[in-house]
Amino acid sequence: MHTQNVPKMIQRIQSVYLFLIALVSLLFFSGSIVNFINGSGSVFKITFDSIIKSTEGQGLEIIEKLLPLTVLIILIPIISLITIFIFKNRKIQLRLAMFLMILCTLLVIALIHRSIITITKFEATITPGFKMILPLVMLILSVLVYRGIKKDDHLVKSYDRLR
Repeated sequence: MHTQNVPKMIQRIQSVYLFLIALVSLLFFSGSIVNFINGSGSVFKITFDSIIKSTEGQGLEIIEKLLPLTVLIILIPIISLITIFIFKNRKIQLRLAMFLMILCTLLVIALIHRSIITITKFEATITPGFKMILPLVMLILSVLVYRGIKKDDHLVKSYDRLR
């Protein structure tokens, strides 16, 4: 009877981290992720699905669609929520946590890559913003999730050895 309680007692902090990753990634669906401004006063915004140019008096213009970024931003909360609910199978949960770490890393790399291209192509400078640091926060949380699940797996295995 006591062995059934062990998996329920652990996994709590990982679930909180996974839920935070899902919440933070949902913030990317609205507004811009990274903003730029160039010498002529044009504002460039990387949103979850495109790069948008905003010029006074001319309105908004979609410069480029960003399908890989869109796919990443959609997959991250889905994988995060699935990982929360697969707590009974730590082996699959560990693989999903590794996949989530890879997705978060790819998101950071994709945003840095698109930012560098935007800076060089339009001679723009980055405007600091809150959402710029969120992909790094998600990456750190995903690493903590992976480490926590791995630690719980070792704990359960050592508990089983003691029986």
